[in-house]
Amino acid sequence: MLAKPVNHSRTTLTELMIPAYANFGGRVHGGTLLSLMDKVAYACAAKHAGQYCVTVSVDNVNFRQPVEVGELVSLMASVNYVGRTSLVVGIKVIAENVKSGSVKHTNTSYFTMVAKDDADRPTEVPPLLLETPDDVRRFLEAMKRKELRSSFSEHFDNAKTRMLLTENIGKLTNERCQLADGLDQDLQD
Repeated sequence: MLAKPVNHSRTTLTELMIPAYANFGGRVHGGTLLSLMDKVAYACAAKHAGQYCVTVSVDNVNFRQPVEVGELVSLMASVNYVGRTSLVVGIKVIAENVKSGSVKHTNTSYFTMVAKDDADRPTEVPPLLLETPDDVRRFLEAMKRKELRSSFSEHFDNAKTRMLLTENIGKLTNERCQLADGLDQDLQD
């Protein structure tokens, strides 16, 4: 299987933010942006894989700045990493006020996609040809995120398994919560 360069599947989706996309605060709903990110991640991953791809996880969806109705949003996606059947697509979201010309970076996110064959089984994807220092940096960063996510999951699962409520109830003392009447006794039983 021949390696494909990052530029082969680099994809940009641009859409005008219309009033129907507004949330109760009058700004563009985060779910609308997530849906657009999922679309551009699919397009980018499918172009690289040459196959149908599905989203298996989303990392780091941080809404850095709000997106306003009337702004032109561009979602720029590139394949940052490939495994045997998976791909990590990095997405940068910018919003442009077409009246003033101001541009702001609103989101960066990483979607892990898996390529599927016609029988809906995971299928191998082409290797990624790294042609620039940025390509190499993004690939290495994706490897590090994968390592950290795996380590976090393992540590959290172990801590969750070992956590006994009676031994840890004191940690709630300075938190903004309170136990319902009788719950303290239920936890002791």
